[in-house]
Amino acid sequence: MASSTSLNSLSPVNASSSLKTSDYPNPKSLQLSSFYHSFPTHNLQISKTYQFHPFRLDSTAAFFKSKSKNKHNSTTPTTFQPQASSDPSRSTKVQELYVYEINERDRGSPAYLRLSQKEVNSLGDLVPFSNKVYSGDLQKRLGITAGICILIQHSPEKKGDRYEAIYSFYFGDYGHLSVQGAYLTYEDTILSVTGGSGVFEGAYGEVKLQQLIFPFKIFYTFYLKGIKDLPAELICKPVDPSPDVEPSPAAKACEPHAVVPNFTN
Repeated sequence: MASSTSLNSLSPVNASSSLKTSDYPNPKSLQLSSFYHSFPTHNLQISKTYQFHPFRLDSTAAFFKSKSKNKHNSTTPTTFQPQASSDPSRSTKVQELYVYEINERDRGSPAYLRLSQKEVNSLGDLVPFSNKVYSGDLQKRLGITAGICILIQHSPEKKGDRYEAIYSFYFGDYGHLSVQGAYLTYEDTILSVTGGSGVFEGAYGEVKLQQLIFPFKIFYTFYLKGIKDLPAELICKPVDPSPDVEPSPAAKACEPHAVVPNFTN
């Protein structure tokens, strides 16, 4: 709290010697009706003490002059410097992985949920699905796919549909890969690899989807980055994709030598 002596030594801006206390409104005469009307004040303590704190013009000018001087004296501009990733495991090496997704009509898949309640495929219809996954050479059962497709556009002129697909590939003890993107039933498409677990932890990249027989046979080529070298068991020379491909009898029967450890079923 400033003393009366110190206050008298200060000169208010634009204040004349004829300035009187009567020039200021009496606190008791202030109209607070609009304030009470718009805001609940029954619990507020309204102070009736008003203080006038004059200030010195010379000290205010000195403050802004100091700020301006500091601003112009700065010779190093502030710029954003992107930091390169220091994680050595975030590899940019591209590794290819080939798998077949085959619907053997024994999993109740796909299920068509016609949420649009229309007779033709329409926006919003859902298609949950789960199919079997085999190695690219069709010699081993790897696991399953599991996911859902959301119908975005029905294209009768192309004899097919556009879906937004979100699903995963499960490889038993090796982990899983997740993908998302457009799924077109009438042409090949590219989806994003959004992550994974196990040996696929940190994976990113793309996967090419080749429709062989809709919705029963699809061939995938993964282009994976961000992971260590794939296990030898998952690396193979793929069988050329065609509508006639079939898994080996041993892989289809899930014989011990024709499956990956704890393959997902």
